[in-house]
Amino acid sequence: MNSSAQAQDKYTQARQGMIQEIEADARSTSFYINKKELDPKVMDAMGKVPRHEFVPGQVRHLAYENRPLPIGHGQTISQPYIVALMTDLLEPKRQHKVLEVGTGSGYQAAILAELVAEVFTIEIIEPLGNEAKERLKQLNYKNVHVRIGDGYYGWEEQGPFDGIVVTAAASHIPPPLIQQLKPGGRMVIPVGSRFMVQQLVVVEKDAKGKLTTRQILPVRFVPLTGAH
Repeated sequence: MNSSAQAQDKYTQARQGMIQEIEADARSTSFYINKKELDPKVMDAMGKVPRHEFVPGQVRHLAYENRPLPIGHGQTISQPYIVALMTDLLEPKRQHKVLEVGTGSGYQAAILAELVAEVFTIEIIEPLGNEAKERLKQLNYKNVHVRIGDGYYGWEEQGPFDGIVVTAAASHIPPPLIQQLKPGGRMVIPVGSRFMVQQLVVVEKDAKGKLTTRQILPVRFVPLTGAH
């Protein structure tokens, strides 16, 4: 076996271990999430995307541990279970167009890219956004579009979106994102401030544009930044 195949093999095993931990977390939080397992399609995507490619070299050996990791600029790549849960709550379909606010290293965008037609992702920290853009391109994710900017305002010219996922905590649900959510669409967003309990919230917009929100479980995210 050549060295790159060996490395791949090592990560394949590690990814399997991560999948088992996500499954265990889903069972232990079933009271909150109202089911004992996540969508098999989401789990397939989690098993396919190479998380080690989305973390800095010095923490690469920790890539498949079920925990957040630093990616520089005071930001983190989310815990795999939370990525899987947020993706599952979005209920992605193959034909969907999805907006992500907070690209980070690009991992969540890559997971979504396995499941939907197009992903539009916005990152406010320019070096992070540029690195993610390059990384996604190298990994051949042709259906991901990265933009540098303030995600609070969404990506109006590409909307409306079937789904919106926000990977940083907001004190409130940004009105521009509500406007850019299609009737029948869903948004998954952590709501709360840095020093208080944040709640993972699912926002649904019905065919008439009426909103319903549902709190899922307590989470901890870095805060959404920007001029707002």
